[in-house]
Amino acid sequence: MPENLGAVPAITRFLDSGYAREARSLLYHAYRHEPTFAYLFEAERPGYDHRVRATVRELVNQHFSEDLPAIGMLLDDRLIGVALIAPPQRRLEITESWVWRMRMLLTTGLRCTQRYLDYHAAVLACLPPGPFHMLPLIGIHPRSQGRHYGEQLLEAVHAWCAEDNASQGVVLDTGNNRYLDFYQRQGYEEIGEVAIGPIREHVFFHSNAPTSAGKSY
Repeated sequence: MPENLGAVPAITRFLDSGYAREARSLLYHAYRHEPTFAYLFEAERPGYDHRVRATVRELVNQHFSEDLPAIGMLLDDRLIGVALIAPPQRRLEITESWVWRMRMLLTTGLRCTQRYLDYHAAVLACLPPGPFHMLPLIGIHPRSQGRHYGEQLLEAVHAWCAEDNASQGVVLDTGNNRYLDFYQRQGYEEIGEVAIGPIREHVFFHSNAPTSAGKSY
């Protein structure tokens, strides 16, 4: 992994629901300019920021209400990075929740909700058989990007997921071409590509590697 050249080391820890508000704010800023979200939530139409904020809010709230794992990075007690993790046996839970779907319909509308569901299904459909952890949302706050904190966050995610012997690795996806080389440098292999409207969504897999017993975050 690249070294954190000049960056102050951040603390990595698991997050509970007490961090939900900070996580929502961080992930909103991390995703609002992403090409995939721009298509899914119709950036050309008024109210785009509201739809992105509402979507992130519902995803984060549902994630914590399901007691799913989330790893955060803190710098001087300030949250600068978040990774929401869906274990293999739970990765479909959020989009299958009628409560979540109803809240999405009320806040983003029918068309955007259906686009998100279609996107989620398309990504899952291109995965090979087997149990994986998935990262539905992962981001570094824009003010902290470019300092190698992304590498630190992924290292923590990979180490934790590798301790689950039932999982083969970690899957994530992106429609942002500028991240493709970054993920490949972190050991990800592209395993699929799906069309999300005009966006080419790339699906990546990182195989689990053995970790030292007793390691925790």
